[in-house]
Amino acid sequence: MEKAQDKRNYSFRDATGPIDYRLTNDYIFKRLLEKNEDVLRELIRAMLHLKKGEITDLRVINPFMPGDKITDRSVILDVNVELNHAARIDLEMQVVNNFNWPERSLYYVCRNYLNLVRNEDFDHVAPSWHIGFLDYTLFDSHPSFYATYKLMDTKDHFVYTDKFSIGVVDLTRIDLASAEDRHYNIDKWAKLFKAKTWEDIKMLAKQDVFFSKAGETYFEITADEHERQLAEGREVALLLERGQKRLMKELKSDLKNTSTKLQRANKRIAEQDRHISEQDKRIAELEALLAQTES
Repeated sequence: MEKAQDKRNYSFRDATGPIDYRLTNDYIFKRLLEKNEDVLRELIRAMLHLKKGEITDLRVINPFMPGDKITDRSVILDVNVELNHAARIDLEMQVVNNFNWPERSLYYVCRNYLNLVRNEDFDHVAPSWHIGFLDYTLFDSHPSFYATYKLMDTKDHFVYTDKFSIGVVDLTRIDLASAEDRHYNIDKWAKLFKAKTWEDIKMLAKQDVFFSKAGETYFEITADEHERQLAEGREVALLLERGQKRLMKELKSDLKNTSTKLQRANKRIAEQDRHISEQDKRIAELEALLAQTES
């Protein structure tokens, strides 16, 4: 495993082997995008299919601040960015399926959309995007590598507005990347976030200067002891969250099995009651017939 090293003597170029804290750790994901504006700009440009030069200014609205709690399982480490002094885009990494992503992403894109300054016309509302990088498949019946959801006519899919959209990247289904996804290097960004070794990142770095910049900043973060402690805290929180989800799943399964057994037992009891009732009825009929015979 790679260890924290003195950065004066050890660099991204020298790094080899497995990575301790991968970019699917949402704290590391956030810090990378906060610390390297070039990487953040290029990622956003790729995700929104923008041309070079279309992003003239960007600002992270919610930077991680000293004293922020990282071990809280409810903490949300999104990267909320203001583009060109107006538009908003929210980038978020999520590895635990809480089965509420559609509602959660809708909340965040709506929150950003409420940016109309008082007394301004509605047509001045800036666009809002939310893009989630998920380490699981959101809809099992409808897998997709990079899906974009917008308000549109349900009959002919005519887009109602371009100012409101939600993107979902399934990091587990890079194999489904389209030609358009590959054109904008979105598949390569996904491979960067999923990289397990420094060799994986160096392979990407050879293909694009922005992945080289990302690798260098990524290494600096993971080589810093304070950053490593915060990343470890987040790993622990995520581990606890996964454990809770697994326990809840097992309890639900046990409850379902118990419920099924109870239903079967109740059914058998009902059948026995019906049989006893039929027997009692038959006995009553025989007793009545016997009484008539004796009389």
